[in-house]
Amino acid sequence: MNLRVIFIASGLLLLGCSSNGDGASSSDAEHQQEVIEGMHQSLLSDLEVLHGAAGDLRDVAPVPQGRGWDAAEDEEAIASMTEAWVQARSAYERVEGAIAPLFPDLDRAIDARYEDFLQELGDDGDQDLFDDQGVTGMHAIERILYVPTTPESVVEVESTLLGYQAAAWPATEAEAGEFKEKLATRLVADTQELRDQWQPQHIDLAGAFEGLVSLMNEQREKVNKAASEEEESRYAQRTMADLRDNLAGTTKIYALFQPWLLTKPDGAEIDGDIEAAFDALDTAYSNVSGDSIPEPPETWSSESPSTADLETPFGRLYQAVQDAVDPNRTGSAVDGMNRAAEVLGLTEPADG
Repeated sequence: MNLRVIFIASGLLLLGCSSNGDGASSSDAEHQQEVIEGMHQSLLSDLEVLHGAAGDLRDVAPVPQGRGWDAAEDEEAIASMTEAWVQARSAYERVEGAIAPLFPDLDRAIDARYEDFLQELGDDGDQDLFDDQGVTGMHAIERILYVPTTPESVVEVESTLLGYQAAAWPATEAEAGEFKEKLATRLVADTQELRDQWQPQHIDLAGAFEGLVSLMNEQREKVNKAASEEEESRYAQRTMADLRDNLAGTTKIYALFQPWLLTKPDGAEIDGDIEAAFDALDTAYSNVSGDSIPEPPETWSSESPSTADLETPFGRLYQAVQDAVDPNRTGSAVDGMNRAAEVLGLTEPADG
């Protein structure tokens, strides 16, 4: 399917003027242009890192003569690939909120989960782990790289999927070559296309801001799915790092909207609620050590967690995320961002 690029409609550029803190005035159109330019430059740096890391991973992928990968003989190359994957993953999680709604096809190719691909591939799934078709992107590569350390519980859950193919390292020279020249090269090509498409005229502020809100909601999904071994970066066991990168990327892009929001009635109050919610979530994430989400208690229930389970490290993380994304909770990050979108004219008022 062709990539659909969302252009800014001229109707989004409101021509009314508003007063800033110095008594001067700037039109909404000027504020929007400032946000667009800031967003372009801010995310471009992460997209460059993403593409560069994808290229590094491909370049160091070993193709040993007459054999597949070996833990001892290819130790340095595998470590370098893993380091590059982590760098690419971190960069993408920082830009995902603004990027995904604008480039949905590329987002899917780069970041869709294994089960998401299988749902579209039918009964046979994708039996070739190393080619550039079917299951692609960062999680396809992650499944392969982290085969030796993927938790058995993750494998048990995935093995029930229709079309499942067990992850494995390349076992032959041909498979190693395919991994390098097809699967890894596909990631290089997709990230290059994403970088090249990231131009100011392609930025839809309403869509990008909505993407930030959606990314906050996705953080709840990532925590919820940890209890069923379906979390996002489950092979590498670094979904906690994903959550931190998601929050860092969201706050960075939100900061570009702040000067504009502060020119609006109630803007300072809304901004204060959003910042407080971000700070609370950052504190909760900082209280978790390491890159993996805390182990959920055996008695955990997302529908009705017990008081005792909510007092565990996982329970406290779960509650902090729930509080941050509850749109009906006054002062939550999602509540504040929805209100901000309304006063900025990026969405229709709640009362229609």
